[in-house]
Amino acid sequence: MNLQKRTPRQATAEARPVRRAGLALAAASLLVVGGTACESDGATPAGDAAPAASASTEPGDQAASPSGARSPDAEEDVTATSGEGDGPGKSSPDRTEKLVDGSEARITEVGEQHYVAEIVSKGAVVATLETDGHDAGLNANGMFVALTLGGDLASWMGNDHQGPGTFELEGGWKAKVTKVGELRYRAQIIGHDGVAGTLETDGHDTGLDANGVYIVLSNGGVISSHK
Repeated sequence: MNLQKRTPRQATAEARPVRRAGLALAAASLLVVGGTACESDGATPAGDAAPAASASTEPGDQAASPSGARSPDAEEDVTATSGEGDGPGKSSPDRTEKLVDGSEARITEVGEQHYVAEIVSKGAVVATLETDGHDAGLNANGMFVALTLGGDLASWMGNDHQGPGTFELEGGWKAKVTKVGELRYRAQIIGHDGVAGTLETDGHDTGLDANGVYIVLSNGGVISSHK
């Protein structure tokens, strides 16, 4: 969802570094098919040492290319998409961050706007998020994690809604969630000017960063936001 990229958390603080600009999000609409580390609703909790899973999106999953849209709270544009790439290119992470459930994320930059975050619990990698031109997100049994194109990561619990339905999100956004198939939900992200973008799952969770508001849609139809 390219809304002129500000920092992922600019809604709450202007002090963070400016994020990489250049991806756009449709004024009319943007269809994004997501990929995450976990199958939603049946996802492996981040606290359990389960076999590693990897965020993935098949090449045919992305139904539309970003084109541009405005945030409900600003005249600027940001990107809002989700996806995956080719895998880690380094043996050690660039940094490690604690997640809200006590596990940790080991984040590695493997290319331009291409990051990998391994979710580690009790010494085992239980999930993997990867961006390669798209933001990524997952719902791990109630812990939501989003990884952005700039390598920023957020985790939170709660503030979730079970679709289908229309729900209020953080930052003045709304989401209209509909079921379009088995393990396949679509969420229209709506701002003051109408539909700014669309998230769609197809067997995988998806996430985005919309002007510092993180949104995750699970393949079970659960949507949550955080800023």
